[in-house]
Amino acid sequence: MAYCAGAWHKRRSTAEPCPFCLIVPLAINVLPLKTQVKHWDTTSPTPHYPLEFEITFCVRGVTSPLLANIYLHYVFDLWVNVWRQKWATGEVIVVRYADDIVLGFQNQTDADRCREHLSERLKKFGLELHPDKTRRIEFGRFAELNRNKRGEGKPETFGFLGFSHICGKTQNGKFSLKRKTIAKRMVAKLKDIKLKLRQRMHDPVAQMGEWLKSVVQGYFNYHAVPGNLSRLCVFRNRVIRLWRWALRRRGQKHRPNWARMSRLAERWLPVPRALHPYPDARFSAKHPR
Repeated sequence: MAYCAGAWHKRRSTAEPCPFCLIVPLAINVLPLKTQVKHWDTTSPTPHYPLEFEITFCVRGVTSPLLANIYLHYVFDLWVNVWRQKWATGEVIVVRYADDIVLGFQNQTDADRCREHLSERLKKFGLELHPDKTRRIEFGRFAELNRNKRGEGKPETFGFLGFSHICGKTQNGKFSLKRKTIAKRMVAKLKDIKLKLRQRMHDPVAQMGEWLKSVVQGYFNYHAVPGNLSRLCVFRNRVIRLWRWALRRRGQKHRPNWARMSRLAERWLPVPRALHPYPDARFSAKHPR
């Protein structure tokens, strides 16, 4: 509990460090980075009156994923487990990361019923499903065959955790889940790299290469899943172009040509290769039957 002088009746919301943290020792340390905190404003702090904090909501803060996991564990996880046993007539697969959720149903009636019940469940806690991101699609092993019988096109795709999930096939014609990096995410990452290259424009070439190596390798560590190597090759080529653009803007003399850029890329930038196993191999390793 923190202490301060007589509190005004004025309340304010702030995303800046509380000024009393510099004057009065606090037992609870609030990190208001992107977090709105309501507190009583005061004049001259003295250890006589309590200073009460009330966190109203936390958006894009360091504690947002933690709070979402704790809250949705009781709001959604426990509820969907009971719902699956009580209402589902077929298999149900649930995957949740923070507030992003993917539900897979064997029967379409289960999908429609769960969406209706889930909306009612969330309303009890003042929540609602995102209207633009919530949709029911036909996806899976028999999706393409069923849609062809109805004269419809290819199965729809969906985005989850930075990947577009696609109904694909192997060389033998069997069903295979394809995952591609979402184009908007890759474009945003390239724009960020371009901005930082502009700031590092006059750094030594070796220093820029070392920095780009860590950035590209970090990007590959997450996105290098089987079937996504073509997107990673595009990403690497775009980074090479951005690096050449930054080096050519340093001056009129000794502008690098493509032969030199190829040598620099071979020296510093990693080549994309699959760093993750296929989903079925990973699932079998974690859940042996």
